Amino acid sequence: MAPLIQYHATVLGSPDPQTAARFYANLLGWELGDDEREWATVLDPAGGRQLSFQLEEDFERPVWPEKPGQQQMMMHLDLLVTDLAKAAEHAAECGAERAPHQPQDDVVVFFDPDGHPFCLFEN
Repeated sequence: MAPLIQYHATVLGSPDPQTAARFYANLLGWELGDDEREWATVLDPAGGRQLSFQLEEDFERPVWPEKPGQQQMMMHLDLLVTDLAKAAEHAAECGAERAPHQPQDDVVVFFDPDGHPFCLFEN
């Protein structure tokens, strides 16, 4: 019997969902799905995984590490890589911003164009 509830996608708020979707499609090598001003998605070509981006007109860029009184991140993505240095270079080429604060030697933290943090780490 199939589970009653199944995970489908992660949805990130964005001031520009189409730009966010294009960034992650390029970063991950995934395909664009929905491509509307208020809702955009990227789909894993292998199937089963999806990232979605929802328009938030009052979006406030998160601050990380957190600072009292400023918008904190609500979540971050952990992305598994086979070569940390090459993956970090690719992320930068895609337009990601390397975070000034790097809490671990074996993880590289970046910000996507909306300021959502994501971590690259080797398995």
